[in-house]
Amino acid sequence: MNLSSPLLRNAGTASLALVCSALTLGAGLAPTPAHANGAAFYTAELATPAAERTNIISGVAWQCEGTNCAAAKSNSRAVVVCQRVARELGEVTGFTAKGEALDTEDLARCNK
Repeated sequence: MNLSSPLLRNAGTASLALVCSALTLGAGLAPTPAHANGAAFYTAELATPAAERTNIISGVAWQCEGTNCAAAKSNSRAVVVCQRVARELGEVTGFTAKGEALDTEDLARCNK
């Protein structure tokens, strides 16, 4: 068997196709900052700056700059997401979901 056999050429082509597919899928699944292109579903204003730029809270990646944090949509209600953020990052002074701010009652529940 030599290197130009059809079997080796097909195996090489199949391997290359598999690698390209894996790389394409990986790029599509890679996390992106929530701030990119206004893609943030949630925003949180903290009383004190976040210690870390990226914080994973209940499976949601939060990107923070100082006291401003943003994240993509999760499967939980906004007040529940806010409570999780407050538990992990400290007091939340403002919180929005899809551009709508939590009212003062929900914000108070968020920080309990």
